[in-house]
Amino acid sequence: MKAFETNLLEFLRAPKQFIIPIYQRIYSWNLTQCQQLWLDIVRVGKDDTAQAHFVGSIVYIAKGIYNVSNVPQLLLIDGQQRLTTLSLLLAAVAEVLGDDEQDVGINRRRVGNYYLFNSEEEGDLYYKLLLTQNDKETLKRVLQGREMPEQSSTRVVENYKFFVEKLRKSGVPLRVVYEGIKKLLVVEISLDREKDNPQLIFESLNSTGLELSQADLIRNYVLMGLEPQEQAKLYEDCWLPMEQVFGQEHYVKWFDWFIRDFLTVRTGNISNVREVYTKFKSYCQSENAPDALQAIVFDLYCLSKYYVRFVLAKEPDALLKQVFADINTLTVNVAFPFFLKLYEDYENKILAKQEFITILRLVESYVFRRLICGIPTNSLNNTFASLMKEVDKADYLNSIQIAMVLKDSYRRFPSDQEFSQELLVKDVYRLRNRNYLLAKLENHGRREAVMVETYTIEHILPQNPNLRIEWQTALGVNWQEIQGKYLHNLGNLTLTGYNSEYSDRPFSEKRDMIGGFRESPLRLNQGLGQLGEWNENTLCDRAKRLAEKAVRVWAYPSVSPDVLAQYQIVQTSESPEQHTLEEHTNFMDSEVLPLFEEFRKRVLNMDSSVREEPKKTKIAYKIVTNFVDVNCQKKRLLLILNMEYTAINDPMVLCKDVTDKGTLGYGNVAVYLEHIDQIDAVMALVQQAFDKQME
Repeated sequence: MKAFETNLLEFLRAPKQFIIPIYQRIYSWNLTQCQQLWLDIVRVGKDDTAQAHFVGSIVYIAKGIYNVSNVPQLLLIDGQQRLTTLSLLLAAVAEVLGDDEQDVGINRRRVGNYYLFNSEEEGDLYYKLLLTQNDKETLKRVLQGREMPEQSSTRVVENYKFFVEKLRKSGVPLRVVYEGIKKLLVVEISLDREKDNPQLIFESLNSTGLELSQADLIRNYVLMGLEPQEQAKLYEDCWLPMEQVFGQEHYVKWFDWFIRDFLTVRTGNISNVREVYTKFKSYCQSENAPDALQAIVFDLYCLSKYYVRFVLAKEPDALLKQVFADINTLTVNVAFPFFLKLYEDYENKILAKQEFITILRLVESYVFRRLICGIPTNSLNNTFASLMKEVDKADYLNSIQIAMVLKDSYRRFPSDQEFSQELLVKDVYRLRNRNYLLAKLENHGRREAVMVETYTIEHILPQNPNLRIEWQTALGVNWQEIQGKYLHNLGNLTLTGYNSEYSDRPFSEKRDMIGGFRESPLRLNQGLGQLGEWNENTLCDRAKRLAEKAVRVWAYPSVSPDVLAQYQIVQTSESPEQHTLEEHTNFMDSEVLPLFEEFRKRVLNMDSSVREEPKKTKIAYKIVTNFVDVNCQKKRLLLILNMEYTAINDPMVLCKDVTDKGTLGYGNVAVYLEHIDQIDAVMALVQQAFDKQME
């Protein structure tokens, strides 16, 4: 390895050609990086005392031992982003300069001949910089001032236009910009093909540009070790089509996540997205076949076609596209590995289309019901990963439905009763997915969907705290309490195109005016036109009707009771010995039993995901695992909190450190509950253990 500090323009002036290897990432700098480069150049161009400005390293290796021309061809290992951006800036300078030197000291022709082209050469050798296939043709046309290709490189075009705009409209003299460019320094690093390992250098060099993505490292790993012909074939047959199917912008954003989800499907393990390069290498090295790497890349290519269909809305089938659009409204990225596996089986004719749609709708219902019921989402990635393993391909749909029904505690599929009850008390107006909720209720069963986006949300009972006298009369003496309780309730919300006209008018006017509820074509407004008044009873009745409809819209898995019973019998026969609550409460004193009942009520009301499990020696209260264990004694309750003693906030000093004491429960904190007047303080301690587990 040889390294030299050199002036950028002098470095570019000598005949040479930089070639971006196909394993390098595409050109990725955006306007943020261009703006910073522009500011640095203007600053140093204005500062007569500044001798130079360092912009990073240019690392290359000779393409071959012999060159067929006088132009050395160099494979650029690091520095593509800077060199491409500076070439775009120089091309913009040439464009704005024209053929006159003005007071800059150079003209368009000389900028091109010195820094952009090898003027004595023809064909590809004419260009000092050749990018990879996605960007190559676009850069060539930019440099020559020609019309852009049909599929041009977005970043190349945008950044070139940015520099032209800055040069023409920023007010910075062209002379200042060129002076700044003349002061740019780089470190030129040439590698010895016999002694230096370009792959290791590629992995370790993250200079002043964008950090290498995991996809960049994977592409390098896949392609760099192959012979040139194999490298070109694998790139053109698989990798380039993957880049194209994602598109330039989405490739940068989504490809790392695709690799993560691919590995989840193929290994069953969930990787950190920042570590997928390491995990991918391990996956490849675990395959023993000599052509395993090529086979894995082909597998990647196949699954990428499915992935973009549901992630990037590129699904060609109209029914599937609508299903995926609904699901993506809920941002269910953690389910993408599950969808990927479903899609693969659908394409391979293992899963029928209607079953595929039914399963996707079940996932939508599962996620939305849990959202309404306030069940934590932090375990969903593991839930969907495990769901993939529970598929019986001989009975695909049934096996998934049964698996969903049998999930309990924090992984449960909320029942119709739980879902409807929570929906009745939910503050729907402040729900992030309120438009999705109302749109689904409106369009359920419609063949011609209503474009809900053209409507606004209407509070039938107005939000104005100073309600008109007509509203106060209709609601009664407790009108303020009723308004506060039901204002954002599902029963009080609808859609309208006349929101401003409705304002806070009395219900009868909203009902009978032009465009009022009586004339509304929306299903959400059906029945409102026939009501005489709007009060607590009519509001609650409408909420119940909508909740009943919601149960059908976001359906619970349809499993035959006989089939479910068979699964439950199998599970029961394999389950450990069962215990009852009475085993622990039968011997309590009459004073302690009410204390336990109060404690039990409060714990179970902490969250709908809390479940109670009587064991042989204790009663466990858990979400993921036990957060508090209760040992029922004759005169008192002994609570074991699943926390470190040093982490508990205990202002009343009720806790004891039982670390390594062999207590009957999980955790290192013991608390005695002996009197009802201690209950608030003890529950505050239990709340800490609960919150710790929720984290």
